[in-house]
Amino acid sequence: MNPLTVLRDSLYFFRLNLGQIITLCLPLVILEAVLQYVVDSAVGPDASQGYGLIVGLLVYPLYTGALILFLDARSRSESPTNQEVLARALSLWPKFALLAAISTLLIVLGLSMFIAPGIYLTVVLAFSEYNLVLRREPPLMAIKSSLKMSRGHFWRIFVCILAVMGPLMVLKELSFSLVPKDESALISIALESANSFLQLFLSVVLFRLFMLINEKSDS
Repeated sequence: MNPLTVLRDSLYFFRLNLGQIITLCLPLVILEAVLQYVVDSAVGPDASQGYGLIVGLLVYPLYTGALILFLDARSRSESPTNQEVLARALSLWPKFALLAAISTLLIVLGLSMFIAPGIYLTVVLAFSEYNLVLRREPPLMAIKSSLKMSRGHFWRIFVCILAVMGPLMVLKELSFSLVPKDESALISIALESANSFLQLFLSVVLFRLFMLINEKSDS
């Protein structure tokens, strides 16, 4: 379960299925960016981060849930339509939104406590979304299962998350420094959408890890 092998396999899958991932997720990613821009413009730069969290809870569970369902279907050589996947993701939205809210609050609280606890929680909660979507576990049970699954695999998960999010965070900062967010609404939305879409690759990586750890547990 070498992290480099996981990243390589995930990149191959992402490239192979890029077309359907774009049509499945990108419209919702753009919608999230538009809503975020409208809310930020309305409440101002000094407003509470809670507004951004609410926007994320509206859309993030839909495209992330849809992507997880798509990944699971393709791993079983099935080819569901986007409409079928989105319909199933929509039915999971209430539980997924609750899970996302709990996880985000825990991580934010952890980051406020000298950062390290937040990083730890980011790693050990990495599989909670997959437990909820694929195992149909309720939010708190999905979190508990993720804590259990991550035991003995902390550094593998950490390296995979860092390998994906590190470059993306640098790329985001660089892009917004070259093109200020307040320069143009269209540019700001485009940059935010591109960054959020690229972050979906992390979902592919974590799905691969999730499956490998499951297979190891079953064996």
